[in-house]
Amino acid sequence: MKPLPPPDAYVNGTWVATQRRYAVVDPYDDKTLVEVADCDDATVDVAIAAMTKVAAAWRATPGPERGKYLRAMGDAMLANEARYAEVCTRENGKALKESVGEVKYAASFLLWFAGEAERIYGETIPASRAETRIVVTREPVGPCALITPWNFPYAMLTRKIGAALAAGCPVVCKPAHQTPLSALLLAEAAHDAKLPAGVLNVVPSRDAARIGTKFIASPAIRKISFTGSTKVGMGLMRAAADDLKRVSLELGGNAPFVVLADADLDNAVAQAMIAKFRNTGQSCVAANRFIVDASIADAFTTKLVAEVAKFKTGHGLTDGVDIGPLIDDNAVVKVRRLVDDAIEKGAKLVHGARPDGNGFKDGKAVEPGARIVAPLVLSGITADMAVWREEIFGPVVAIRTATSEADALAQANDTDAGLVAYVMSKAAGQRFAEGLQSGMVGVNEGLVSAAQAPFGGIKHSGLGREGSRHGIEDYTNLKYVATKL
Repeated sequence: MKPLPPPDAYVNGTWVATQRRYAVVDPYDDKTLVEVADCDDATVDVAIAAMTKVAAAWRATPGPERGKYLRAMGDAMLANEARYAEVCTRENGKALKESVGEVKYAASFLLWFAGEAERIYGETIPASRAETRIVVTREPVGPCALITPWNFPYAMLTRKIGAALAAGCPVVCKPAHQTPLSALLLAEAAHDAKLPAGVLNVVPSRDAARIGTKFIASPAIRKISFTGSTKVGMGLMRAAADDLKRVSLELGGNAPFVVLADADLDNAVAQAMIAKFRNTGQSCVAANRFIVDASIADAFTTKLVAEVAKFKTGHGLTDGVDIGPLIDDNAVVKVRRLVDDAIEKGAKLVHGARPDGNGFKDGKAVEPGARIVAPLVLSGITADMAVWREEIFGPVVAIRTATSEADALAQANDTDAGLVAYVMSKAAGQRFAEGLQSGMVGVNEGLVSAAQAPFGGIKHSGLGREGSRHGIEDYTNLKYVATKL
């Protein structure tokens, strides 16, 4: 097994061993990987104090210098790709090849923002009076708290860390309790790069609500960036209003994957496999609702099933495995509930087996591999099924037919989420994309994420953008200076 990072909190440039610990387990078989720090309030207070103390110095550090630290961290990830990937698979469960892909993707944010640190431009504005000059600059918003989920433990954090540190904001990070080791590896990279003490802090804990409350209550923290459920994000936003903290939210999705009548079916299937099954379907940008023109639905489904049937399930470190376990017992229970509800309301199981709970006892997995849900395909989906309204977060394809382009668009927009949407069409993709109520759209493309592109949603899918120059702007305030000569 590749070496794990120190299993402690990383606070003010040092590793802090806490008295309370908790087990990080492999979701495939529940074997304990290591016991990590379960930070108490005092440790969090020290982290907040450390970044507050260093905030002025980090703000004054020239952008190119800040970029050097980010570049060193990104280079360390790429140089130790195998180690980073194995740690991710062990604590998250995803197939090793996907963890390798995530390491590369996560490093790209550090490297992108390393460059952007040199390009935080201001502007001059023509004044109304000849003797006046108007200059606008961007300044760091201040110390930030970053809260990230378990499904992409590197990438969700680096696109926040990269933007914040590049902008001149020190950070305290609360990773998901299931996947703290990935965050601690990033802390190790920062430590090795000699990032100044206090600029980056990592405080693992099983109690996300308590840590979040600490962040909200601290007047020193001027921004909270959160990726996770819509319900929790709304609660954070309400609480942050009392102190008028800046809030960035990347929340849930319910992505439509629309296949119009003129689509290239081979490409549509290829893109569907990417959009649906990355990380076993446990992705906020996963295709959730397949909307297929009725005239091609049978042909599309046949081609899709042929590809889905090729998947190999198992432990993520096993050669050739495509689909690993879901993250925990609750995830399995949810997928079973959604599938059962759909079938009971008339959906047809086109491929795969209905999850039966084998390997579970009293709602808990008791056998290795019990959390694996083999990919399955459902057709005959209707709007009254829970699978149409809820984010699946599992390897389930749910297909509903449309009678026209207008019908497909209405179905696609029939959700309070608006993170990403996909449309497959030879001729109508751009026009259709303009009608989609979504922050991101993939036209004949199932992979929309890139460091240089603004990632984020509308409606109940969040506020703000991550990645791109817009992502760094979310960590800055505009200052306008009028000078009379």
